[in-house]
Amino acid sequence: MSTETQTEEMSFLDHLEVLRWHLVRSIIAIMLGAIGAFIAKGFVFDVLIFGPKKPDFPTYRFLCKMSDKMSELVPSMFPDGAICIGQDLPDLVNLSMAGQFSAHILISLVAGLIIAFPYLIWEVWRFISPGLSSSERKHARGFVAATTFLFLSGVSFGYYVISPLSINFFLNYQVSDAVLNNPTLTTYISLITTVVLACGAVFELPVLVYFLTRAGILSPKVLRAFRRHAIVGALVLSAVITPPDIFSQVLVTIPIIVLYEISIRISGIVAKPKQD
Repeated sequence: MSTETQTEEMSFLDHLEVLRWHLVRSIIAIMLGAIGAFIAKGFVFDVLIFGPKKPDFPTYRFLCKMSDKMSELVPSMFPDGAICIGQDLPDLVNLSMAGQFSAHILISLVAGLIIAFPYLIWEVWRFISPGLSSSERKHARGFVAATTFLFLSGVSFGYYVISPLSINFFLNYQVSDAVLNNPTLTTYISLITTVVLACGAVFELPVLVYFLTRAGILSPKVLRAFRRHAIVGALVLSAVITPPDIFSQVLVTIPIIVLYEISIRISGIVAKPKQD
């Protein structure tokens, strides 16, 4: 084996070693956050997780106030209490012996991931930044702050908007009066965690578009061409996850469309120097 090949092989192994320690530190950060969430069980479950099941949840209070105002302004379209939801949700049950403990572990890990997310993104930046040129590092300035802000915004949107709307819809939906809704703790936890993490990921769309445009995979022209498809997709998604009323669907659709438009602008800014 030549000296050059050995050097390349060692450089690759060193690269993997660096990656390994980034992953180790990231896992430690998640576990520390998870341990903190595990200890703070009362706050995490009674305040955060079961918050969207309580009638005084901020989203429900807001919708009830809006319902009263709309009933006064347009009583024909919005009868009294039309969008005042979340006031009489059924209790949860646990059907598994280890169900509550498993839910405690799962929620602690998800909370640890959310708490440690800014540090995880910082570790990602520390890993990729040495391989970037000074110009690329300059253009990617604010990567950690922007990615963290978008993720936490998505998590908040999922928690305060989509989760309560979905919970209210699914817990009250009936195919027949002969069927009684008896939701379990496992399905409730699954819905909350899935929605929150999915929204956090969806809100990273501008960051994803930025890097795909830098790589030459996307362009503002392509994004504009698929604008109508994106709007239809946002409407379909909002119709699936929200109650069947126009107000709730618009409430969910608008942020998704705004994110897509922001992504188009970002793609245009990134692509412009290449065109010049």
